[in-house]
Amino acid sequence: MEHLSGIAVFVEAAEAGGFSAAAARMNLSRSAVGKTIARLEHRLGIRLFHRTTRAQSLTEEGQLFYESCQKALGEIRTAEALLESGRQEIRGRLRISMPVLFGRQCVAPLFRDLLRRHPHLELDLSFNDRVVDLLDDGFDLAIRNNVLGNDSGLMTRVIAEQHMTVCASPAYLAARGAPPTVADLVDHEAVVYCRGGQQRPWSFPGEGSAEDTILPKTRLRLDDLAAIADAAAEGLGLAWLPCWLVRERVQHGELVRVLTDRPGLVFKVHAVWPRTRHLLPKLRVAIDALAAGLPRIME
Repeated sequence: MEHLSGIAVFVEAAEAGGFSAAAARMNLSRSAVGKTIARLEHRLGIRLFHRTTRAQSLTEEGQLFYESCQKALGEIRTAEALLESGRQEIRGRLRISMPVLFGRQCVAPLFRDLLRRHPHLELDLSFNDRVVDLLDDGFDLAIRNNVLGNDSGLMTRVIAEQHMTVCASPAYLAARGAPPTVADLVDHEAVVYCRGGQQRPWSFPGEGSAEDTILPKTRLRLDDLAAIADAAAEGLGLAWLPCWLVRERVQHGELVRVLTDRPGLVFKVHAVWPRTRHLLPKLRVAIDALAAGLPRIME
């Protein structure tokens, strides 16, 4: 901390235009200001001010040092303001985008609880499977699954993991049997996710960072995960779905997980927001609530 000694006095003298004006602003004697800056100059090994009997002005080195010190003090003041705001009530409005089914089942309950804890917080929740442009569409925060793009204008934080599993109804398994290996999936009927005419392959962790990918045969393609779970529960085939989505159906015996000896693929769940130097308290509390609550809901 001794290296910070005198910085505030130096900045005040530079901004005030002299030692006397700085002394008056800081309620110090002119002599105290002069001695503080002299000690700082001695430590730095440079002259910060040109001195005459009537005035002081920054040297070239002093001007460069002042600009750096001004930025540093600004950062400190901003940090103090953020801490102070953190002690105050969370208030304000947030616009948040999230996938429809995942948002409705996993995210929205956490935000409803957040509103109960912070009565001056306002949330506008948008459920949309489209990847929104946060800046153009005016969102403060988005929840996204899987791989992110390389947008330098965004900040991200991993807030949970989404584990995938293969499952089927007891009736289907009684009639067709359970696939003993991933390779045997091609011999089974499947209910698959298809969007924009593109069928999503089923992926499983392979050797190292590689993935084993299967494109199962199907007669039923849907673009809604809940509808896929419904069809699988009715015996129309195997389905590859998030564990959080089928957990209750498995507990009630409507679906049975297969290939349980083979780890399922894991997708990262991200919070994404426009790049900013300091995270607003209302945004921080929303992201922290997701990071604390989602892993429990999705396990």
